[in-house]
Amino acid sequence: MEISDFMRDEHRHCDDAFAKVEQAVNEGDFKKAFTHFEDFMIDTLKHFDKEEEILFPAFEAATLSTEGPTYVMKLEHNQVRGLLEQMKDALDKGDKDRFFSVADTLMILLQQHNMKEEQMLYAMCDQVLEEQAKELVEKMKAH
Repeated sequence: MEISDFMRDEHRHCDDAFAKVEQAVNEGDFKKAFTHFEDFMIDTLKHFDKEEEILFPAFEAATLSTEGPTYVMKLEHNQVRGLLEQMKDALDKGDKDRFFSVADTLMILLQQHNMKEEQMLYAMCDQVLEEQAKELVEKMKAH
C-alpha cells in the first residue's frame, strides 16, 4: 500500500468522525456530540503523531530538509490543536453557536491542509520513500 493511500484513508476516517460530531450538535445532543468529538480528536491527534513522529522525519531525512512542506504541515497541525481545544470548550459549555463558528474554521483549515498533503506531500513521500513505504505504513498502522 502506498503511503498516500494509507494517509488519505485516515483523512476520510477523521472526516466521517467530524461529521458525526456536527450532526449530534445540530440535534442538540451534546452528550453524544462530546463522545463523537473525543473519537474525532483522538483519531486526528494520532494521525498527526504518525506524521510528525514517523512519516515527516523519514521524508526530512531523505530530502535533507526540515524547512519544506513538513514544516508548514506541522504549523497547521498546531493551529488545528488550538481549534480542537476551542471546540471542546464550546461543547463543554453547550454553546452551539460557538461550536459551529469554530467548526467552520476548523473544517476550512483541514480541507486545505488535507488537500496539500494529499495532492503534494504524500505524492512526494511515495516517490522519495518508495523503498521504505511498506515499512513506514506498517509502523504507522502499529503506532
